[in-house]
Amino acid sequence: MAQKRILIVEDDPDTAEMLRIYFEAQGYEIVMAAWGNDALELCQSRAPDLIIQDIRLPDIDGYQVVSELRRNLRTSQIPIIFLTEKRARADKIAGLKLGAVDYITKPFDMQELRLRVRNALRRAGYASLVSPVSGLPGKQVAEDRLERLLTEDHWALLYISISEVQSFSETYGFVAGDDVLRAVGVIVSNVVDEFGTADDFVGHISQSDFILVTREDKAQDILDKLAARLDRTFNYFYPFKDLEGGKTIAPMSAQVGIATAAAGPYGDSRAILETAMRARRQVATTHIEKP
Repeated sequence: MAQKRILIVEDDPDTAEMLRIYFEAQGYEIVMAAWGNDALELCQSRAPDLIIQDIRLPDIDGYQVVSELRRNLRTSQIPIIFLTEKRARADKIAGLKLGAVDYITKPFDMQELRLRVRNALRRAGYASLVSPVSGLPGKQVAEDRLERLLTEDHWALLYISISEVQSFSETYGFVAGDDVLRAVGVIVSNVVDEFGTADDFVGHISQSDFILVTREDKAQDILDKLAARLDRTFNYFYPFKDLEGGKTIAPMSAQVGIATAAAGPYGDSRAILETAMRARRQVATTHIEKP
């Protein structure tokens, strides 16, 4: 098994050195940064398997570092554990909203941190093969399929993003949020079964993002059917009183972008994804009536 690479972003030299020595003894490859901008550069040159991230840094804070990483396709799925002195509930919520997988306050127990690192890496490895929420192929399998597109013709890639799932989950519970994503996965798969081909592919590549690979001549029809079904779906997950204006909520919506073989050539699979991401437009939304 390849050695896992951990980036430690910590400006306190004693804490950083303690973490380095401990995790190297556990068999991990350790990279260190004391500044937020240095961490971003390291992630761009070679993405780590996991980041242990302090919040208080000399230049930009840890929240900004994570926000930048999540905006970049190359680094958006790196599991991040906040390790910080900031103990307020609002700070923890802010970190988790950015997509951190864990939030640990100082002083901390080293054995507990080791177990949380191990568990985060295991979850990331499993999720890269199969999404535990939707049961669809995950990021690693999807990347393999995208690589094959570079040598194929007449294909289309649909990039499907569901926005405000995090806000929905915070309001109604994360089980409810997973139910939404599971339903989206079923809808996308059913549309492909009905209107696609036997060679089509559906993957769940991040918490709220899916991809669909089909033939170019099938793409628009699939998009139209998908948009219609998603537009009817979101409202089923909200309590009726909230849809009628009794509660202020950020409505979920679906955006879909398309990249095609004809629009190439593409230098790598990431360029295909980024083309589809840039082309996203809203195709479905929650219908909330304002009071």
